[in-house]
Amino acid sequence: MATGQQESPLRRFFRRLTASEAELDAEDLQRESAQSGCTPLRNTRRGQLATVTGRLKTVVYTPRTNLPTLEGDLYDGSDVVTLVWLGRRHITGIEPGRKLTVRGRIAIRDGRKVMYNPYYELETST
Repeated sequence: MATGQQESPLRRFFRRLTASEAELDAEDLQRESAQSGCTPLRNTRRGQLATVTGRLKTVVYTPRTNLPTLEGDLYDGSDVVTLVWLGRRHITGIEPGRKLTVRGRIAIRDGRKVMYNPYYELETST
């Protein structure tokens, strides 16, 4: 479908009827991201200061002898960014399934997008 064209209601109905749960979830996350005015992760580049919103897929504490880290994968329906909080073992509210908005500079680590010590806002559940 060309950019700027509206999908017919009937076509949208059948597409949603046949789409997988993961595809529907991705569409919902992308729509929420667009409505909030955030940048889609697929459009972010290394070095860019970005504000993105999405859902945490995983959260892992990595104990290291010199600097512990708390890491979480944030998915916005288009791509994933790994959020890394240096020197943290736990942050209240940072848990898998939680929606949040983060702001920080995009870096690349092992070919993946990363944000170090991002500013974050937890989304309230409705």
